[in-house]
Amino acid sequence: MDDVVKELADALPAGVVVTDPAALEKYRHDWTHDSSVGTPRAAVRAESAEHVQETLRWATRHGIGVVPRGAGTSLSGGSMAVDGCVTLSLERMRAVEIDTAAKVAVVEPGALNVEVKKAAAAEDLWYPPDPSSFEICSIGGNIATNAGGLCCVKYGVTTDYVLGMDVVLADGTLVTLGGKRVKDVAGLSLLKLFVGSEGTLGIVTKAVLRLVPAQQPASTVIAIFPTVADAAAAVIEIGRTVRASMVELMDRASINAVEDFRPMGLDRDAGALLLVQSDAPGASREEEVAAIVAACELCGAKDVEATDDPAEGEMFVQARRVHFTALEPRGAVLPEDVGVPVPQLPALLAEIEAIAQRHQVEIPVVAHAGDGNTHPAIVYDAGDPESERRARLAFDDVMHAAIALGGTITGEHGVGRLKAGCLEDQIGPAAMALNRRVKAALDPDGILNPGSFV
Repeated sequence: MDDVVKELADALPAGVVVTDPAALEKYRHDWTHDSSVGTPRAAVRAESAEHVQETLRWATRHGIGVVPRGAGTSLSGGSMAVDGCVTLSLERMRAVEIDTAAKVAVVEPGALNVEVKKAAAAEDLWYPPDPSSFEICSIGGNIATNAGGLCCVKYGVTTDYVLGMDVVLADGTLVTLGGKRVKDVAGLSLLKLFVGSEGTLGIVTKAVLRLVPAQQPASTVIAIFPTVADAAAAVIEIGRTVRASMVELMDRASINAVEDFRPMGLDRDAGALLLVQSDAPGASREEEVAAIVAACELCGAKDVEATDDPAEGEMFVQARRVHFTALEPRGAVLPEDVGVPVPQLPALLAEIEAIAQRHQVEIPVVAHAGDGNTHPAIVYDAGDPESERRARLAFDDVMHAAIALGGTITGEHGVGRLKAGCLEDQIGPAAMALNRRVKAALDPDGILNPGSFV
């Protein structure tokens, strides 16, 4: 432990700061497992907001970069370590408190999404943001990337549920924004500024999350299509008349990856599968299901099944959720998160297929299709430099394809480090300069999550 790090360790309780190389290995990678990852000089396992404040005051004094980290499930490289930095882990800050009268959850950033859901459910309430990794991702990470998930097509994303937060700025100042109030327009909307800022402007140490009444039972429609284009056309048709609570797409490659990993009886010959749910009340749900089935049949589905059985519906949802995990045995993965306006979804999927052929790489695709958010996953052999070169070219081409279609390089995973080079291509030089001005105002020394986002 060098003298500078020892200064921090002496200011915090025993065990909060770790420097042992074996212990630090846990804090290097996120789920991207990217080869550009660095090694931190120390990790701070904060147990309170005061620990976060002390760490940032110390980092500002010495000009040391700080990489904030929740559960480490980032798919954009936003929480992977930078050489010489300090990783600030919020994993020990896990408190969850439900205020049933105000219908809010007051949570610390290390609490897992699933822990908030369970605590809310015990009071017959629901926290809707629903990333595929909800069982292992943290609320702090969800806020940092403005995470969405399977339910966001109807219920919105993380920012729609954040009513308040405590944020520690780069100089250690703690700021309280918002609160348990449903409506509050006092001052600039700073709350929304921090949601999705990926730890580049401040560190969230507490959040007030809006809860809603428990979700109604859902009916599930499974439609099998001969091609991805047919499935994408059905997504557009469904959206004309139905506000479904879930519209998920899996292409043939992703279906087969899941079946190889965990056999679930999916149709391996399908060009694409659509998983659609309706949670409308009473007779309205029957009407929505009928409209969903009709839309799928109109667009060429070769088989359409509807069920009211929650267990059967959940089986298909789990098949969709396990997609990323199912790819891990196939090789290294560059995960994408590009989105387009829903009418452009067929064009984006066609372009992804063309990119896969052009670069001779496998790109299984799943999508939150109802809101145009796709997750192409570029699989390559990490031990083969040529394979990795083709994969990274495909990675950039997919992002530029989305931009060309009026879309985005990231719908919910964040820019992180993997996509930082393409951010200006999407938002333009004037908006990029504005992002940097905001960053400079709140973090003038550039210590917060260096190399990420801006």
